[in-house]
Amino acid sequence: MATQQTRALGRILVAPSVVLLFVWMIVPLALTIYFSTLRYNLLNPGVERFIGADNYIYFLSDPAFIGSLRNTLVLVGSVLAITVVLGMLIALLLDQEFVGRSVVRLLVIAPFFVMPTVSALVWKNLLMHPVSGIFAWMATSFGFTPIDWFAKVPMLAIILITALQSLDNEQKEAAEMDDTGALPYLFYIVLPHLARPITVVILIQTIFLLTVFAEIFVTTGGGPGIQTTNIAFLIYAQALLQYDVGGASAGGIVAVVLANIVAVFLVRLVGKNLEA
Repeated sequence: MATQQTRALGRILVAPSVVLLFVWMIVPLALTIYFSTLRYNLLNPGVERFIGADNYIYFLSDPAFIGSLRNTLVLVGSVLAITVVLGMLIALLLDQEFVGRSVVRLLVIAPFFVMPTVSALVWKNLLMHPVSGIFAWMATSFGFTPIDWFAKVPMLAIILITALQSLDNEQKEAAEMDDTGALPYLFYIVLPHLARPITVVILIQTIFLLTVFAEIFVTTGGGPGIQTTNIAFLIYAQALLQYDVGGASAGGIVAVVLANIVAVFLVRLVGKNLEA
């Protein structure tokens, strides 16, 4: 049992890293809040002036913000739905015994070693290119017109596979002895067991999807127009394409507020599942 002296020593040893992390977060946040109250454009240096909340009003009333917010919500919702369903199906498949399962599991983990930018370029140029992409070749092979269109399941599958491995063998054996069908087994045994892992996965994926930037930058560049622009890319465009540091800073604070609202909701959801 830890004594008062050991607890105090532990706090002292941890204090430098906590202070460094605190400064690492607070200083950029404070500077962002400061710049968000200024009319500050890099094309007009030396004429910065305080304008209060005007940057926030401009950013929130900009039609591009509404479009980027809609795109962000569509991206988060659709990718979560697709990845949770596919991740669960892959996890259920890899939980079965079959020849080459270890190789397939290795292939599921392999995408973690691919950088997001490289992955996006592969999807854009090798798979989804309307002329030279594999999907275009498959479409033309069957007599269809190629589609010019522009997705992360490995992490979900790995987390869910790990959770499935902890499923009580007695439950599995009882289900087999009772000749339980696939759907009742899925809905009454597997899904209740995976409720907590799925909730955690949704939290992790939502945080990731709210900050997607590299994939959009190297594939569509936010276009055509703002059709594929999310909030993160809109802030980039404000800062580095329009050189509007004040407006971009206001957008960054808005994005932080929205992300924290989502995070609070999801953390409460996770807490309820962990207490259940």
